[in-house]
Amino acid sequence: MTVTRVDKDFDALTLTVVTEFDAPAERVWQLWADPRQLERWWGPPDYPMTVLSYDLAPGGMVRYVMTGPDGQESRGWWRIGAVTPPASLEFTDGFADRDGLPVAGAPTTAIQVRLDARDGVGTRMVVRSVFSSHDHMEQLARLGAMEIFAGTIGQMDAVLAG
Repeated sequence: MTVTRVDKDFDALTLTVVTEFDAPAERVWQLWADPRQLERWWGPPDYPMTVLSYDLAPGGMVRYVMTGPDGQESRGWWRIGAVTPPASLEFTDGFADRDGLPVAGAPTTAIQVRLDARDGVGTRMVVRSVFSSHDHMEQLARLGAMEIFAGTIGQMDAVLAG
């Protein structure tokens, strides 16, 4: 796997990460479609993810918790917009409360995933994040979250290899 491009566009409120995999699109799709595989790469290595509920269908929800090395929990959710296996996925990502419900007034990020087969063997993946406001994007940039997200995608290779 190679992250070939990371583009931050503060005017368009977007972060785009382009990645090339030496695996077919159907296999890369499973990293998103199988909650056990998703748990192995979504989030920083020191904040492993546990999927609490998973409905990867339009209108469905994915609820998760990430647990830090000190036991601190960070909860999140996805609301699924569109699913076209093995080519695309669209969802909104946000912060969740203790019950797994969206935190009222918290910023969200719209995420679009596109998988394109390359030469029948490889896959080009484009993940485009659209932030809810300049403040949200700037805050995440200050925290280094954009680099962390690019690194998180880098964990997909280990899952593919296993």
